[in-house]
Amino acid sequence: MKLMIAIVQDEDAGRLLSRLMESGFGVTKLATTGGFLRAGNTTLLIGVEDERLEEGLSVIEKVCKSRTQMSAAHTPMSAINGTAYAAFPIEVTVGGATVFVLSVDRFVKL
Repeated sequence: MKLMIAIVQDEDAGRLLSRLMESGFGVTKLATTGGFLRAGNTTLLIGVEDERLEEGLSVIEKVCKSRTQMSAAHTPMSAINGTAYAAFPIEVTVGGATVFVLSVDRFVKL
């Protein structure tokens, strides 16, 4: 048995959760926050039998697509009383999924 830990953008989470459940996967949803953009993420814990691992990864790959969006980057500027920051737009890639696959020694449902 494997445990997939999938970190996805909130924008993709609802569709992914539905697709995984329709495909018969058990899923636990956790609300998390990303570090770089400080945007809302969702972490999904998915228990899967070894023979269904590739199927689960395929569902995640189909739903969670990378895309670009504009974000504000802050750069330091000199100021009379210290340092000020100016924001300017940059294009960043968001979306997709980060998936960790762990082997599970034991699974107990109580």
